[in-house]
Amino acid sequence: METKLILNANIVNEGKVFQGDVFIKGKHIEAIGTDLSSRHANELIDASGQHLFPGAIDDQVHFREPGLTHKGNIYTESKAAVAGGVTSFMEMPNTNPPTFTQDLLEDKYQIASRSSLANYSFFIGASNDNLEEVLKTDVTKVCGLKIFMGSSTGNLLVDNPKTLEGFFSSFPSLIAAHCEDEQTIRANSAAFKDKYGDDVPIECHPLIRSEEACYKSSSFAIGLAKKHGTRFHILHISTSKETLLFDSSIPLEKKKITAEACIHHLWFSDADYKRLGTLIKWNPAIKTEADKKGIFNALLDDRIDIVATDHAPHTLEEKQNKYFNAPSGGPLIQHSLVAMLEFFHRKEISLEKIAQKMSHSPAIAYQIQDRGFIREGYFADLVLVNLHEPWKVEKANIMAKCQWSPFEGQVFNSKIKKTIVSGHLVFDDGVFDESQLGQRLFFNRKA
Repeated sequence: METKLILNANIVNEGKVFQGDVFIKGKHIEAIGTDLSSRHANELIDASGQHLFPGAIDDQVHFREPGLTHKGNIYTESKAAVAGGVTSFMEMPNTNPPTFTQDLLEDKYQIASRSSLANYSFFIGASNDNLEEVLKTDVTKVCGLKIFMGSSTGNLLVDNPKTLEGFFSSFPSLIAAHCEDEQTIRANSAAFKDKYGDDVPIECHPLIRSEEACYKSSSFAIGLAKKHGTRFHILHISTSKETLLFDSSIPLEKKKITAEACIHHLWFSDADYKRLGTLIKWNPAIKTEADKKGIFNALLDDRIDIVATDHAPHTLEEKQNKYFNAPSGGPLIQHSLVAMLEFFHRKEISLEKIAQKMSHSPAIAYQIQDRGFIREGYFADLVLVNLHEPWKVEKANIMAKCQWSPFEGQVFNSKIKKTIVSGHLVFDDGVFDESQLGQRLFFNRKA
């Protein structure tokens, strides 16, 4: 069995930063200590001066396979993930066809088993007519149910009140939702189209997909979850007002309602539309500087529990369209951890808090089995970072298939040096070892 010994690392884990060693045997962490140098290992990693984090867990990505693979696929986007220190991901159902059945869900798991460099799980999707199929889900093997309670395409928008009641009252595990009020968005779209015709400026995006649209949907969904005692998770909070809906006084292990912030809502504001245009068109929209600060403050005081990306690649050609024709979403997963570390360099967040929001909290909120922490007996999902090695994002070092990033030209002060997935050193300072693939995630829940 392969063994690895990481020596002299600054270990960031469970609210502490301390110098220590980690001994890995096979897929698991066998020992953590202050002097393990006498142990024999097949591979020795000297981590002096570097920081060892638990691998990041991204609970919201769109890897585009099947059906949309000109934008990305599970192999290319998982490669971007591990290059960025993300060792596990949970992928959304808006592929082609949408993941509305158990058979289609299993197809994704089979693709990932053959191609994913990171650990993986997939959401089953809700439609207005697939409740019976959703209830067949084995919640010990599937991360959750995704409901688009906001503008989407085709049958992905679930807007039937009776259907929503059915999902919230009967699904036995975590429901994650995209919350934007469709009627509000349609009315705003019509008003701006009347004013500008087909040339609506991108700066109008946060006015069309407005604070009102977000708050109306989020508050409605939370009311529904409270009514039925549902385990409910709201994705990509984009307004300061919405953060008031969440409670920081309850320990995460006991929370029934949780929330997520995404990198783009923490990093960009509406002032950046002038410079980046549709490259930062996301749904929900990036909004004001005050919203950005409000979301960050809610992250710090634990009203918001998780940091994710909503990594959703499109081709550059697709993005470079007029407002209504440019799709929403973009690639972020390779740069999520280094972006959060940039906030550390600005003295806005601690290393311990970053590990909490990107690793520990996703593991707790989703009840992931034996991951998300640096603990003896847990899977060795680890990322080694040099906090003081500046580098610039350029097309040549972007791993996502779409080959662009809203961070192009950005200099990050921290660099991902090594990423270990289930005991395997998959990424080593720019070099990939694809001889071992990621594993399916499992969940500590009752089936």
